[in-house]
Amino acid sequence: MIRFMLTTLVLVSLAFTGKNHFATPPTVHGFKVESLEGGTINFAGFKGKKILIVNTASQCGYTPQYEELQALYEKYQDKLVVIGFPANNFGGQEPGSNKEIKEFCSSKFKVTFPMAAKISVKGEDAHPLYQWLTSKEKNGVLDAEVKWNFNKFLLNEKGELIAYFPSKVKPMSEEITSKL
Repeated sequence: MIRFMLTTLVLVSLAFTGKNHFATPPTVHGFKVESLEGGTINFAGFKGKKILIVNTASQCGYTPQYEELQALYEKYQDKLVVIGFPANNFGGQEPGSNKEIKEFCSSKFKVTFPMAAKISVKGEDAHPLYQWLTSKEKNGVLDAEVKWNFNKFLLNEKGELIAYFPSKVKPMSEEITSKL
């Protein structure tokens, strides 16, 4: 009985304060991910900037988009951060290790924007960030399915999801740049 009363008291308290410490982060700023270089990418550090999150692969027909992602990052870096998320979910097109991916991105495309360590972006083993990005129940905005490499998610300065773009939408397209 006492346990029931304490549980009820905690739930009522959470309801009145609006704080649920067990919920999914309300914005992307609540996430931290491992960096391709071994450190941590803390999304809270990007408050005040838009964020473009892209699942990437080194052996994909869309791989040349790295060039436009870098150009976008350089042109708008005062108000935008691009973050790449290497993933091997589609056709085995990202088979390399984090070290190999870093070398490829640096040497072939001169990538300087942040890159996360290789993750899964879909399925039961999808990274929690991608679970949040693709679920309206979690992000409060839209449901999206990552269907291939180089899908893009745009978040506003408050860390809220504002748009999803499929692979074919190029990083420097009007569809994306008009929202920056």
